[in-house]
Amino acid sequence: MAIHTLASRLLRLAPSCGPVRLIGVDGHAGSGKSTFTARLAAALDGAPVLHLDDIATHEELFAWTDRLLREVIIPLGRGETAHYRPYEWRTRSFAPARSLPPAPVVLVEGVGAGRRALRPHLARLLWMEVPREEAWARGRSRDGEEQSAFWAGWVAAERRHFSEDPSRPFADLLVHQRPMGYQVARGPAGVAGPNQEITHSDGSAPLC
Repeated sequence: MAIHTLASRLLRLAPSCGPVRLIGVDGHAGSGKSTFTARLAAALDGAPVLHLDDIATHEELFAWTDRLLREVIIPLGRGETAHYRPYEWRTRSFAPARSLPPAPVVLVEGVGAGRRALRPHLARLLWMEVPREEAWARGRSRDGEEQSAFWAGWVAAERRHFSEDPSRPFADLLVHQRPMGYQVARGPAGVAGPNQEITHSDGSAPLC
């Protein structure tokens, strides 16, 4: 099916966080979450996207649950616009507050989007099905040598996070990258239907 069909099906889900259908897109760093989420957001007529890279910090690579719940999840659950301060990774400081409205669908993408504290608020959890070593190699290539020290620390932290709080076993859908698009299959949580093809027609090479 086309990515627009997936978008339509997500819109038909029951709200999961107040009036919002909160959709998590999780996977290893470098697995293509941001690219896939951007395309899905476009198919949802510009659905808001919360990037967990804006929530995490150097000091809190994964210890940001309380702040996310307080600044984003609780307001959305009340039907209110959430406000959070994106973290600037280069300056190691927080930018001015950004708003996140309670739209029909809000996408949350990033490593840890399917953590246990967030799952009760999700209408669906999608997992980018890319082996971790392949994903990390993509990420290192993307970020260049200047970020090599950061990546060494990140890999250890990500291994520890998923060991203690795995997301993939709870995914409703597994997203596979294909040369001309994506294939979406039933996830370990088993709520999806049979394998479903999601394609795009812009002639792109495989995404990373």
